Amino acid sequence: MLRIIGVARSRAFRCLWAAEEAGIPYEHDQVGFGPELKTSFTAVNPNGKLPAMQDGDLTLFESLAINLHIAGKGGAPFMPKGDDASRVLQWTLWAATEAEPAIMQWAYNSYIRPAEQRDAALAKAGGEAAAARMAVLEKHLAAGGPWLVGRDFTVADCNLAGVLFGSWSNGFDYGPFPKVKAWLNAGFARPAAMKARKLRDG
Repeated sequence: MLRIIGVARSRAFRCLWAAEEAGIPYEHDQVGFGPELKTSFTAVNPNGKLPAMQDGDLTLFESLAINLHIAGKGGAPFMPKGDDASRVLQWTLWAATEAEPAIMQWAYNSYIRPAEQRDAALAKAGGEAAAARMAVLEKHLAAGGPWLVGRDFTVADCNLAGVLFGSWSNGFDYGPFPKVKAWLNAGFARPAAMKARKLRDG
């Protein structure tokens, strides 16, 4: 059985959501941020970061890669075929290389770090960089949609929305991007997302 390792308040949230969307049974091993993360857990993920996944003889780290594996097991429409599969990969890599670095610079300096360790200038720069990326996403959603790859919710939506969850729930201004805001709201209201959010909030 699929084993997702990591507390739901980590990036494991993305993987729990994906497994729920794919309808795949899984075990949730709630390894936290304590000493075990830097000791026994490194045998599973040598980076010492959450999450990781085990599926039979396969061990994976990197939440978005884990989600692509989960989606592949679940099949269509969560993981489409043909050109749409390539579009899923495009938006997944965009989430990691374009959206996440900017939004995390804003996040670390807006709510993650203790107040005395935050840098307002870095928060502002990160927010501006994130807004530039959201403008790209806004244009894409306005031209098609309602989801990233068309009419079906795919793992691309799960991956990118998962990257943006913290900003969505902690006050990033999505007001200038109504299509993005509506897309995020719809994604996080899906039954599978609500199950993962319940695990996270619990």
